[in-house]
Amino acid sequence: MIEKKSKQQQNSQLKEIIDTLQELKDDRNVPRNVKTKIEETIKVLLDESDPSIKINKALHFLDDVGDDSNLQPYNRTQIWNIVSLLEKI
Repeated sequence: MIEKKSKQQQNSQLKEIIDTLQELKDDRNVPRNVKTKIEETIKVLLDESDPSIKINKALHFLDDVGDDSNLQPYNRTQIWNIVSLLEKI
């Protein structure tokens, strides 16, 4: 029972992260190449594969996004916050 609850919490946290990524993707100030990486990250997180694998893939994509020189500082901070949330799952 405890394991199921933690899985539900994990799914809830992933949904919040996906929603935040979607908002970032829809932001007009985010460059197109970054939006593409964010879209790939969302697809990975929605995948039904093992949670640890999809989180590692998402972290890899977001690491690339966070290093993009065209990204606004505010958006970069949002990406770092999302990375922190993913690392806690």
